[in-house]
Amino acid sequence: MKTVFSGIQPSGTLTLGNYLGAMKNFVDMQEDANCYFCIVDQHAITVPQDRLKLKENIRSLAALYLAVGIDPKKSTLFIQSEVPAHAQLGWIMQCVGYIGELERMTQFKDKSDGKDAVSVALLTYPPLMAADILLYQTDIVPVGEDQKQHLELTRDLAERFNKKYNDIFTIPEVKIPKVGARIMSLNDPSKKMSKSNPNPKSFISMLDEPATIRKKVKSAVTDTDGEIRFDRENKPAVSNLLSIYSLCTGLSIDDIVAKYAGVGYGDFKTDLAEVIVAELEPIQNRYHELINSEELDQILDIGAEKANRTASKMISKAERAIGLGRKRR
Repeated sequence: MKTVFSGIQPSGTLTLGNYLGAMKNFVDMQEDANCYFCIVDQHAITVPQDRLKLKENIRSLAALYLAVGIDPKKSTLFIQSEVPAHAQLGWIMQCVGYIGELERMTQFKDKSDGKDAVSVALLTYPPLMAADILLYQTDIVPVGEDQKQHLELTRDLAERFNKKYNDIFTIPEVKIPKVGARIMSLNDPSKKMSKSNPNPKSFISMLDEPATIRKKVKSAVTDTDGEIRFDRENKPAVSNLLSIYSLCTGLSIDDIVAKYAGVGYGDFKTDLAEVIVAELEPIQNRYHELINSEELDQILDIGAEKANRTASKMISKAERAIGLGRKRR
């Protein structure tokens, strides 16, 4: 059985893009893989956080994982900071990595551009991300296109460690969904849908009320020719809406295009909004049941215990291989 690892930062309520591009796929993965789903709270503090809001976001993300269908009997759901081996192996991976590699990371360039003071962690967090993955002998990492570069670095660091010290790490494969890996902004299809966008009309939150969802979809940009067809290059906004419709319903894009042939954008958007509302409603209901429950804490306690058992074995191997501590190999 293959092992899958995925981590999401608790930096705010997840968007429809996070759900369709990642979390919806996780539910199917857990049926035939050994899955670890991690709330990577240590990554979140690479930028300043309000401590109380961060705690709230951690709990909220855990509830959303479960609400979308992650089954704690089939998967391991846990919080990164509750498993010390992540930070321990993260330091070892920093020692294996090179500054030049980290400075070439696109996300570091984007987030540090034009800023006078940048956290050291913004540069060095990719080795921590590598540690997250390597601790669990991960075979597959499902990611969006924007994380592909970090996964390539993870592979490089694992291979370098294996060759220099001891062959202990599994080299993970990157898995990018063919459809929905990158759901775009509702008001600018050249940008990924993101909760960090200051314009709330650009994204749909997984916890948005139905009325809010309808309003946001209605205001989503399209184009001038009025034809509903899939063409990423020439009609990126409409193509993005078609992808969302397809992922929420399971209908093929061709079938959706045929259904709305000769129909204006207004009717299409009205139906799309209802499709999104119907997709998110059961998730929201389950979320509200979980968010303040003892059940959520119990699941996270069990998940941390399971993750610690596996991770502690791997960090011990890594420390022995590199020569740390008193124990002989």
